[in-house]
This record gives sequence, structure tokens and C-alpha cells, in this order.
Amino acid sequence: MEEDDIEEDQRQDEAFHRQYENEHTWENLQEDEHGLLRIDRTSELRAKRQRALLSSAQSASVRKGMIRYMLLVLDVSGAAGALDLRPNRLACMLQAARDFVRNFFDQNPLSQLGIILLRNGVAERLTDLSGSPEAQLRRLDAANLSATGAVSLQNALDTGVALLRNIPPYGHREMLILFAALSTCDPGNIFDSIKEAKAAKIRVSLVGVAAEVHVCRRMTQETGGSYGIALNETHLSDLLLAHAPPPPALAGNTGAELVCMGFPDKGPDAPASAVFVGAEARLSAGGYVCPRCAARVAELPGECHVCALTLISSPHLARSYHHLFPVPRYDELQPQQVFDLIGSQQQQLQDSRQSAAAHMQEEHQKGLGMENGLKCQEVKSPDLKHKWEAWVQGPPTKKQCVSMDGGGRAGVGLQDLQGIGEVPHALYCFGCLLDLAPPAVNKVQLQGRPGPPPPMVLQCPQCKHTFCFECDAYVHEQLHNCPGCECAQQQQQQQ
Repeated sequence: MEEDDIEEDQRQDEAFHRQYENEHTWENLQEDEHGLLRIDRTSELRAKRQRALLSSAQSASVRKGMIRYMLLVLDVSGAAGALDLRPNRLACMLQAARDFVRNFFDQNPLSQLGIILLRNGVAERLTDLSGSPEAQLRRLDAANLSATGAVSLQNALDTGVALLRNIPPYGHREMLILFAALSTCDPGNIFDSIKEAKAAKIRVSLVGVAAEVHVCRRMTQETGGSYGIALNETHLSDLLLAHAPPPPALAGNTGAELVCMGFPDKGPDAPASAVFVGAEARLSAGGYVCPRCAARVAELPGECHVCALTLISSPHLARSYHHLFPVPRYDELQPQQVFDLIGSQQQQLQDSRQSAAAHMQEEHQKGLGMENGLKCQEVKSPDLKHKWEAWVQGPPTKKQCVSMDGGGRAGVGLQDLQGIGEVPHALYCFGCLLDLAPPAVNKVQLQGRPGPPPPMVLQCPQCKHTFCFECDAYVHEQLHNCPGCECAQQQQQQQ
């Protein structure tokens, strides 16, 4: 037993060293102008942005399948127990599958997903097609999977064809296989199964954690899918999440087709109103009432088990809207463009400050108070004219501002002057107010060392507001709405 434990520890150490032998993480450390160590991720972020831009550009004007029916096929054969990924392939594949299920339903609220397991030479259906991510994850966690037996791709294709063949023509049929083996043990000719999947218009994609296999490449090419090999745990997650957005629609499905859908009402949750819910006829309260036949279903989106009507809610349609009209990609500004933008904004704000000061001087001469901006009544300070002149030259301080006194006289407040035209010294992100100006570099302190890289500045082509890299990723991947464009629309409506 001790010798076996020693050999097992040695194999794990060797697998760990093979994975990280080419990762020189210390090379990413750089010293900033204050002598502190930091990680330079500029090149990594730029490469990630370029990949995202390339992907969005390729699918910008492509018709997409919004209603998807996907089968997630997991290889839990003996090959999934290899230790080249930490802690092993199976653990990494299951974690990536959980993340994919959450992301899939987040981006495709009108779609349905099911899970199939490949082990011992057969394809086992773990979950049926449904629109509930909680049910899928709960069943996946309760399975207590272990790597055992061989894998059969032909059985996976036959099972997928049998489940997806009766899907309505407006649905996009897909299979995503997470493959860990280097061979497949099939009962017949797998190429016949590939032809059947192609005839059924099923798009088969595969993500492998081992080397590339010829039959997998041919299967994905003939069915219009994609094939990727994961290099590490992070790459595995990226390859899987790339299948979460809706794919392009098939070339044959060019006609516009109307889909009949129902918007059910929520049933009462009182115990006295318990009825049989769903196709399993479980006695429970709540559920959703089909508007056509008044049957109860357990979850949305879904299909009525009595009249086969597609049941959804209005938030599901709203969450799918951004795929049809995506946010335009932001343009990356060069350093010279950033300096020009800072100069133009400072000049515009300086002009607005001078015009506001002239307006205040005119109101002072009339002896009237301003209701907007300064929010003051009659101004009685004799040296207020000098304060205005000083304010034109620079931002006021608290000592230069006239505050409220005990007599109730309203004066010029700092918070009022800041809203009129204080000139900033830098460029800020419209989303998080991050300083986007290039940092000042002290060459004496650097002593020949590389200085801090300038932050990435991105600009919306429509509203012309600037954003940082993190806000750009958040807007395009999570929010799906440009804050600057939304604010501009609200201002136009108010005017």
C-alpha cells in the first residue's frame, strides 16, 4: 500500500509539473513607479479583446437561432480519470459543465437543454430537455459520477437523433460533446450515424481534453459544428462558454416563421389550491396555468404537456432581445487620440465655465438670484464679483464659497459651482469613473525600468463616451446596453 501511494504521489507531481513547466508567472511581475510589484496583464487583455471583437464581427449580421434545443454530452469513461488536469479530467469537465449550464440559460432564456452521459459503452440520459438550470445542476450534482468503462460516440449520436428528431422546425437542434478519450468503441458504422445526424439538421460540436481525433473532426465538419482542444482548465471553460451565445442559423432555414407562444398566469401558492402539476402529475401548489387548456406546468419556459403550447414570460423575450440588436463594439483610442480628447474636453468645459460666470455676473448686476445652478436668492456679498472672477480662473475652494448663514441668506455653495463647469485634469470612464489619463512618469524614480502602461481607453461610436476595458467587457457580455446611449435617449425624451 505504501508503494502504491508513493507511485500515485509521483504521478500527480509529474502531471502537475507537465502542466506548469512552461508557465513563467514571475515574468509578468513588474515594478511600478512607487517600487511596488504588479502583474502586467495588458497583452493578455488586449488579446482577449481582439478575440471577442473577431467573434462579434463574424456574427454581427448573421441570422441566429434564438430557440435552441441542446444536448450536453459528458464523457465520464475511464479516460476522464486522467491526471493531466488538476485534480483530474472529470472534475474539471464537471465544473466547466456547471458553468456552461448557468451561462447557457442566462443567454438563451427561450431554449432548453438536456444532459447525456457516456460510460460503459452506452449513452445514458441523465436529464430530459427542460428550461430550468436549477433542475439540471441539481440532477448533475446528485449523480455522483466516477470515471469508468469505455465511450461510444455512435451511441451518443443515435440517442441525440432520437431525442431531437421531433423538435419543431423553428428550433435549433444541437449537440455539444465534452470528450476525454482518444478512441470510440461503437457497435456499428459511426459514419452512418453522422449522416443521420446531418439529415436531421443536428449541429454537433465537440470540445476535447485529449489530442485531436480524426472521426471527431469529420463529425463536426459534416454537421456544421466546431471542434476545439482544451490546453488547460481555463481554456476548457472558454471553449465551452463560446457555445453559449446563439449560433448562426442553418442555410436552409431562411424563411420567417411565426411561433405560437403563451404567457401563463402564476397559480396560487396556498396549500388548499394544490393540483396535479406537469406531465408527472405531482400534487403541489403554485405552478403556471396554460392560457389555452388551463393545465398546470411547473416551470417556465417550457411546453404544455397537454396542448404542446410553448409557454414563456415577458422577461424571457426581453433577455433574448440583445442578440438581435447587439451593442456596437467600442473603438480603441490610440495615445495621441486620448491626449486630443482630453484637450478638447478641457476646452469645452472652460468655455462653459466662462459662459456660466458671465451669466452669474449679469444676474448679479440685475440684483436677482438664480433659481437654477446657484439656487440663491438676492446676493448681498460685496466681494462676490471677485469670487466669480477667481472661479473663472480655477475651481473654487471652500474658503472662497459663500455658505448659508444664520440669517437665512442663500449664497454660492461649492456643490453648486461644481455642477456648472469644473474642469477635470484627466479623462474618466463613463461607467465606473476610473481615471483613463496616461499616468505621469517620474523618470528619476524609474531609473531605466519600464513605466506603468497606459490604460486601455475605448469609445462608443454613437454616444462618444469613453470606457475602460472592464466596463467594455461588462457592457458587451452582461449588461448588453450602452450607458451613454441610454442616458442620451433619456435626455432627448425629457427635452
